[in-house]
Order: sequence, then structure tokens, then C-alpha cells
Amino acid sequence: MLEFSDLQKYVWQNTINNYHRWNFSYGATRSGKTYLDYYKIPVRIRNTQGKGLILLLGNTKGTLERNILEPLRNIWGSDLVGRISSNNKVQLFGKIVHALGADKVNQVSKLQGAGLEYCYGDEVQTWHEDVFAMLKSRLDKEGACFDGTANPDNPNHWLKKFLDSSADIFAQKFTIDDNPFNSNDFVINLKRELMGTVYYDRFILGNWVAAEGCIYNKFAANPQNYILQKVPENIIFATIGIDFGGNGSANTFQLTGFTQGLKQVITLDEYYSKDELDATQLAQEFCRFVKKNQLQYKILEAYADSAEQTIIRSFKNELAKQGIALVVKNARKGEITERIRFYNMMFGCDAYKIMSHCKKTIEAFSNAVWQQNANKDIRLDDGKMNIDTLDAQEYSTESLMLQITQAIQVRSD
Repeated sequence: MLEFSDLQKYVWQNTINNYHRWNFSYGATRSGKTYLDYYKIPVRIRNTQGKGLILLLGNTKGTLERNILEPLRNIWGSDLVGRISSNNKVQLFGKIVHALGADKVNQVSKLQGAGLEYCYGDEVQTWHEDVFAMLKSRLDKEGACFDGTANPDNPNHWLKKFLDSSADIFAQKFTIDDNPFNSNDFVINLKRELMGTVYYDRFILGNWVAAEGCIYNKFAANPQNYILQKVPENIIFATIGIDFGGNGSANTFQLTGFTQGLKQVITLDEYYSKDELDATQLAQEFCRFVKKNQLQYKILEAYADSAEQTIIRSFKNELAKQGIALVVKNARKGEITERIRFYNMMFGCDAYKIMSHCKKTIEAFSNAVWQQNANKDIRLDDGKMNIDTLDAQEYSTESLMLQITQAIQVRSD
């Protein structure tokens, strides 16, 4: 039998049973705000009358598939929940639905001229504001409505301003404690992992608060808790993150090791230099760094700042010339705030360590602060902060962030 929390029932009453043009559930992660939508979406789609298009919008089509379509498919089956085709359409509950990413301005053009009867939006705070502005003008059919979710962000975020406006909006805040179906251990662990950071206020309490002061509070307060004198014996592989200097910044390499089951992530070695080296000289420095560490670790791949393709080619050429077996790929370079959140979580659950000789890494995490008086979350980069080491460190783990996060959540459940 289906069970819903009291707050979920309240939201259903005020969105499905009572009409509002805009319906938002926002707040904590794992609070039940999105789970209810897996039952609201079929009702909304089946109730459309063909007056306009049906649209799903997510940060990207990938997140839309992962956050919305895959869970819908698990509940309702693949006959009712299809997959996004090359023309950005998906069969849902017997109807054709358009599915788009909303993170880039060029997505706006795909909405132009299209009248909408229903739109569902995932992670609305991650969208480009212009996409949302266009959506408002396209939701023009009689009885048209929008359902969406959001995680709290900076209080000056454009979405927060909209939620506080006089539009016909039903907006419900969720906290982690509003979901009675979470295990007690999970909630305790998640609170511990985020305690002392801006993410506790946002993703536990569901509040829109500004990011201020020290970024990695837990590390900065007690760095000795995260520093190792001896390398763990159970490291199964390693990766390297590479950030290139320029305009006074440094060239940095970060060697990161991973233990069985991705239970621990350890910065094993670092390279930091502000010397003015040409591409060949820097490639030779990189090869020395790799050869030294290949004596001890199985290094699978390296991830380099994709903005410097000429230098990356020099790295690849020098590796081939010296007969070093290592693949250098472009770093994904996802949102900096996502990378920051990941490392704060890692500190919070004691899953990330730094070898004691990696002084620049210790310094970088200790000193990183948020930019003051910004209308969004920005890590201060004033030429004095060692952002280069942080970037390289993040590049070394980006490809595994989702797997590591999932592994941690499984251990917390």
C-alpha cells in the first residue's frame, strides 16, 4: 500500500486538488519533495487535453533521466515511461512529451513559439534564468500549470525572488525531518556530514541562506583529523588532476588514491609550481611526477583543464616519447559549487584524507573562503588564494564523484 507523509498529502491537496499556476516543492535533500512527483506527473499528463505541449525540463537531459524518468520507470514500468529520443521527445503515460535541458541559454530557442499545457521542472535553481523567463510566456493555455522542485541556494537567487513574488504560486518548504521514511541512521549521518557548512542550512533545514566565510569549515577547524602520516595499504588505483597556470597562477598536479569500494579518497602527492615553463618543459615535469608515482601506485588516468589543448597535446606527446602508459583526458569541469559540496561531504563523513607532505593541498583547503557580498556562490579567487590546487584536486575525482556519493549513501542507509 502506498504511504505518503503528512506534508506530501498536504502538497497533493494544494496542487492536484486545488489549482495553482505554479507549484514548487523546495528544500532539503531526501525530504520526499520529489518522490511525490512520481505520482503527480502521471495524473497531470493524463489530465491534459491536447491544448498545448507537455514539457519536462531539467538541468540537463542526463539529470532529467536520472532524477525523474528512471524512478518513474521503476514505479510504472517501461511500457508507460519511455526514453528520450534523438528529437528530444519521450513517450509518457500514452502521450508525447518534450524533454529538454535548461542549463544553457540556447535551450530558450527550443521553447519559442510553443504553447504549453503542462510543464514539469527538476532542480529549477540550476536552470538558466532566461529559460525560466521564456517558460513563463509559453505556459499560456487555459488551465496550464507547472510543477517543479528546487534545492535552496543564495537568497538573492532569481528563483527565490520569483517564489517571493505575487504570482499564483504554491510553494512548500521541506526539511529532512519531514520525511518519516528515511532511516534514523541515514538522517544522523547526513546531518553529521553537512554540519558546520552552508549546505546544512540548505539541504537539511531547507533554508535559502548565503554562503559566507570559510568554505571547508570542518577541515579548517581540525586539519589534523584529515592528515595522514602513512599511506594506507589498501589503495587499489589512483588518478591525476591537472590545472595549468597563467597570469600569475600555478601549474598543479594532484595524485589521488582510492581504496576498495571507494570508501576512502586520499591525496597522495602534489606538484605546485609558479615557474614560467613552456609546454615541453611542463610536460617533462609531468612525466617525472608520473614516473615517480607509478613505482608505487596503479595510475589509471589523468584529467586536465580542457581549456589548454595545446599543452595537453604536449603532455600526450611527451608521455608517448618516454614510453609512459597513461591516458590524459579532458576534465569534466562541472559546476564548482557541486565540487565544493562533494568535498564538504567527504570531510563530513571522514572519507577524504591528505598525506602530510602535501602542504599546498592542506593550505588550499584550510584557507578557501566564499566571495563576500556575491549574489551567488563564488569561491574567492583574488590571486592570493591557492585555487589552482583545489581545481586540480577536484579534476582528479570528478569522474567518480557520483559513484563515491552513492557508495557513501549506501553505507549511511
